[in-house]
Parts: sequence; C-alpha cells; structure tokens
Amino acid sequence: MNSAEKQLSILMEFGKVINKTKSLDDVLESMAHFAKEILQADRCSIFVYNKEKDELWSKVAHEVHPIHFSTQRGVAGYAALSKETQIVVDAYNDYRFNPEIDKATGYLTHTILSVPLLDNQDQIIGVFQALNKKVSIFTNVDAELLLLISNYAASAIENAILYDRLRDTQTKIINKLASAAEFKDQETSKHTKRVGLYSALLAEQYGLSRDEISKIELAAPMHDAGKIGIADKILLKQDKLTPEEFETMKTHTKLGHDLLFDEENEYLKAAALIALEHHEKWDGTGYPHGKKGENISIFGRIVAIADVFDALISTRPYKVPWSFETAHQHLQQHSGTHFDPTLIALFDKNIDKIYTIYQELKD
Repeated sequence: MNSAEKQLSILMEFGKVINKTKSLDDVLESMAHFAKEILQADRCSIFVYNKEKDELWSKVAHEVHPIHFSTQRGVAGYAALSKETQIVVDAYNDYRFNPEIDKATGYLTHTILSVPLLDNQDQIIGVFQALNKKVSIFTNVDAELLLLISNYAASAIENAILYDRLRDTQTKIINKLASAAEFKDQETSKHTKRVGLYSALLAEQYGLSRDEISKIELAAPMHDAGKIGIADKILLKQDKLTPEEFETMKTHTKLGHDLLFDEENEYLKAAALIALEHHEKWDGTGYPHGKKGENISIFGRIVAIADVFDALISTRPYKVPWSFETAHQHLQQHSGTHFDPTLIALFDKNIDKIYTIYQELKD
C-alpha cells in the first residue's frame, strides 16, 4: 500500500469511528488520534477560541493537562488571528513560536503544523495543531490532510456551542417554571436546589451516565410544578387535608407531567417523568398509579428520597423542621416500603456529602 492509499484508508476508518461516536469529547479525541497517526506527529491538540478573553484553551491535548494562552503569542495564535495555516520547521528559530508553553509543560517542540478552525460564517472557533513530525518536517500535503480532518472538528465544535447555548436557554426556562411553583407553594429556591443536588449525588453513586446525572439535577427541582394548578385554599391550608382535598392535592403529579412533557426535549421529558412519579412508593402504595419497585423509573425513585428528606428538614407554615438526624432515620425506617433500599444504602453511605449540601444551602 503506497502512502496515498494508506492515508485514504486511515481517513475512511476515521469516518467510520466518527459516525459511531455521539459525545463531542469522544469525537474530538478520535480526531486528534487520527490526525496524529496520519501525519506521523508526536502530539496533536485541538484548541477552542474564547472570544471574550481572546484566548485559546486546549479542548483535547495528547499527554498534556488543559492549558490556555493569549492568541497574541504562539503559532496557534497566529493561525487563529490570520485564519491561515502555519507551518514551522524549526520552532526555536521562528519568531511565531512561544517557548513559554514548552517551559510550562516540560515538552520540547521542533516542528509545528497549525490549522485554523472556522465556522460556517468564516469566523475563528479554534485551532487544530500537530507537533513534532516523526520523520522530516510538516509539508503542504500534511496541511491539506489536517484541513480535511479539521472540517469535521469545526463542525462538531460549532454544533456543541449551539447546543450549549440552547441548553442554557432551556435551563433558564425550567428554573423559572420551578420558581413559579415555589412562589405559590411558599417553598424556597434553596429547597429545590438541594433536591437537585441530592438527586445528582444519588444518580452518580448509582452509576448513571454523566448525561443522566445532568438531566436529573436540572429536572428534579421541577417535581412539584403541578402545584401551580392546585387551589390556594388546599395548597396553603395549615390544618390536615380532608380526604377529598388530599385527592385533589394528589392530582399535582399528573398536572405537572402534562405541563412539562415535551416529546422533543429530553430535559422536559425527564422533568415530566419526575413530576409524575415522585410520590410513587417502592411497595406500590404511592400515587398516582400505584407503581411498585423497579416499575418506578430510577429518576422517580431517586427524587422521592431527595424530596421527602428535604421536606422533612425544611420549615413550612404548617410544620417545624425535623432535625437532620431524625429525617435520616425516617428514610432508613421506610427503606423497602416507601423507598428503594438500594438507594437508601447509597444515601447512608454518602450521608456526609448530603450533610455538606444541606449546610451550604441551608435556609
């Protein structure tokens, strides 16, 4: 196989891997790996441009801890500002090179290839850089190959930036909905934040993915959104509810689900599921559907624990707060009846972290 055929084979294999990969970090790691192989470079890095700070920071860098530096110095900075490919054949005798990064990382740079990453409006979003070609120096052919791979990287990074902006908007909307429910129910934003953090901790300990942990932390504070639809004379009543009033109160689970559910939004789908299931019980005596055991979603089972615990230790117009220890004992006593025993064991194991969250966000 000649050199051109080998490079084509590597690019085809690269495309197969990229198509199977969903995580941005994994995509960029794959790009850096393939670039390193196809260019026969010692290291490859992908830098993302921070326009506000006029800095580049390393999103991916082989064998190097994350670094950031001004675009006003260094070969990568030249590539970013000029929007042109930079080839360096002798770093320490080249005016574009910034030796401070070598000093900080303990690396010795000889040859460099830097390619700008541009969005669809020809604006700089980052730099793809290869260091120290193992044989000879980087050539224009190498630059063309890195440009080809960089088109994938630029598209992935641009999509990630747009996704992050959309997610931030969604987060603000969801938090405002949570605040509306708190305002009517006279709860505090600290209560809902604590519920989110307790839930994220239990989700992490249970072994859920980073994506699922992020979902439950954002969605858990929405568990009582349906209370917006409950009349104040019931919601704010300080005496015990009558059986009829309690039946009305229980409808807040379905109201919350219907308010939040959106087929196309994963965060709102998670919030809707939590709103519906956070009053279900492990033994099947909960509501609204009397689900039992693992028929209750893991999100519902986690938030049931987080919500009950924090409600017990919180001040309400109709009750004084329980002590942290007494509330913890209540969870233990109802393990296997109200609560998933596996999750209660994880709660017990991480009680110090739970207490830290409680202290840092105390009312």
